[in-house]
Amino acid sequence: MGDITSTDPTVVGIDTSLTATGIASSNGWCQVVGWTDKKRPLTKLNHPERAAALQYVRTLVLDTIGRPDLAVLETPALSRSGGGGHERGWLWWEVYNTLTARSIPVGLMSTNQRMLYATGKGTATKNLIVDAVARRWPTWPTQGDDNAADAVVLMAAGRDWFGHPITPMPQTHRAAITKATWPAPPSLTA
Repeated sequence: MGDITSTDPTVVGIDTSLTATGIASSNGWCQVVGWTDKKRPLTKLNHPERAAALQYVRTLVLDTIGRPDLAVLETPALSRSGGGGHERGWLWWEVYNTLTARSIPVGLMSTNQRMLYATGKGTATKNLIVDAVARRWPTWPTQGDDNAADAVVLMAAGRDWFGHPITPMPQTHRAAITKATWPAPPSLTA
């Protein structure tokens, strides 16, 4: 694993979710935050309560992210079924818009690009991602949580794009970096 110094850019990976947003920092930590009241699911709340709960989740996510040099967001999986699509989309855009309003550069990776960077293949199970993170980036404490693992992958890809990879990656994995959407080159954002 590469040594991380105080002069290296701080990159945060973010896998947005209403109940379990995974956030990982290149400073060595990861966390999962979100709406955790299982007796009162966010998408079942009446509209005033739901709006307040969404604002709570948004603030929690943004406070946890802080002010990194780069944030890497997983793009929304538009084909994902299930409840809360409207709310998930709102959260993603709120996080994105707030980061850009704070002049924090944002990189975007699709689910398949994230999987490719982690495993060398554009499709992978949650368990394969968790295993890949445990092997390649063992110092990030995911406790086997797939949301935290996804965030670690996004963060690591961002560090690699910045020219400060955490660990050497095979070229097959690094192909994900060329497919992702990045802000202005690092030399222009410094």
